[in-house]
Amino acid sequence: MSNRPGGTGATGTVPRARTQEGAGMATSLVTERGTTSIDDGVVAKIAGLAAREVSGVYAMGAGAARALGSMRGMVGGSSVAQGVTVEVGERQAAVDLDLVAEYGTAIPDLAAAVRKNVISAVERMCGLEVTEVNIRVDDVHLPEQDRGREAQSEPEQEPRVQ
Repeated sequence: MSNRPGGTGATGTVPRARTQEGAGMATSLVTERGTTSIDDGVVAKIAGLAAREVSGVYAMGAGAARALGSMRGMVGGSSVAQGVTVEVGERQAAVDLDLVAEYGTAIPDLAAAVRKNVISAVERMCGLEVTEVNIRVDDVHLPEQDRGREAQSEPEQEPRVQ
């Protein structure tokens, strides 16, 4: 599968993926016609979404961030960059992730899959070389936690008087 635009002189097409060999991974971000800069928030969103795509990731963020995120979710907002910190340079990016793993998931395998997916997404979408993806597993989600929440969230019904 090739990610390069077909043929020479193909105008109006934007490649969905970048594949370049060699050290000049982000050379198209600085050209003679101008410079493209990518904000840290953009890279953080891409990394957050890519991490959440991996099976075995229950949530993102440390305990306090998840609590704040759940409160934000109640009022209609949520952040896909929760639990993600990035440092973006001109040609490279470094990503730090805080996540909660599902119980039963092999954490080393989960970390490898998340790392691979994040690197792939950021490099493909941003053209930045990802130098590192540091993953911190803050918690393990237990299935019993969902059952307890379901019981609490069910509204109590008042007895009917006939």
